Amino acid sequence: MAEKTENRAVELDIHGKKRIFDIDDPVLPDWIEEKAFGSDDYPYDKKLDNKEYEKTLKLLQIELVKVQFWQQKTGKRIMAVFEGRDAAGKGGAIHATMSYMNPRSARIVALTKPTGTEQGQWYFQRYVATFPTSGEFVLFDRSWYNRAGVEPVMGFCTPEQYEKFLKETPRFEKMIVSEDIHLFKFWLNIGREMQLKRFHDRRHDPLKVWKLSPMDIAALNKWDDYSEKRDRMLKETHTDNAPWTVIRANDKRRARINLIRHILKTLDYEGKDKKAIGEIDDKIVGSGPGFLK
Repeated sequence: MAEKTENRAVELDIHGKKRIFDIDDPVLPDWIEEKAFGSDDYPYDKKLDNKEYEKTLKLLQIELVKVQFWQQKTGKRIMAVFEGRDAAGKGGAIHATMSYMNPRSARIVALTKPTGTEQGQWYFQRYVATFPTSGEFVLFDRSWYNRAGVEPVMGFCTPEQYEKFLKETPRFEKMIVSEDIHLFKFWLNIGREMQLKRFHDRRHDPLKVWKLSPMDIAALNKWDDYSEKRDRMLKETHTDNAPWTVIRANDKRRARINLIRHILKTLDYEGKDKKAIGEIDDKIVGSGPGFLK
């Protein structure tokens, strides 16, 4: 368990109000608890019922197994990029997608910070090395889009590198798609109070404390900067070849179900059961930057 450090209380500007947030205090402030689920104008008042969630998820996971059989037969390659706010639920969404897939032909890519050798390479090079082979499904827990968010916000790249990335990425992704690789790009979005609640949960849950990184703490008062980078990223890299699918993720259950539904509805695989897949909730899922306006 993480040890308590010196006072890490920070003053945050929350919707025009100054708030003090101390992540080491085991008591979650009322102003977070009361507003978290509905933050960012979330369209529901409570979580999806767990029995309904488990039943629906199982049906969707059966369809994902069918996708893998279809991939093995046809050699189709699939990539899914999971990006989003810190604590938006990327890992959980990846786990829900991957749980019953055959690990021999489905894998997760979660790269650490680049080595000295990798820093001297073409920026995209280390990611290209992880791309799928014939019949493989690869899920990226963060991706080359680090250069559109955390790197410029935290000063890990130069302004010139950031601008170059935004210019090059649509061309790079056009090449991926032209190789007949199906590319999904998901942005998971949560409200400010929900992010703070999840950070607090991680800090005080001995099973989750490893998820709370120094980067999370450093980013506590950089919400607006991340928002600006997110908006520009979506604007510059949402293309016909490689569109962004935005998921409102305050409720992890609805986010996972609708994300998987989007994958299944998009793919034309054998044995597809449209009734089992169901309909995407357009309050939760949208396309491109316009969905967050």
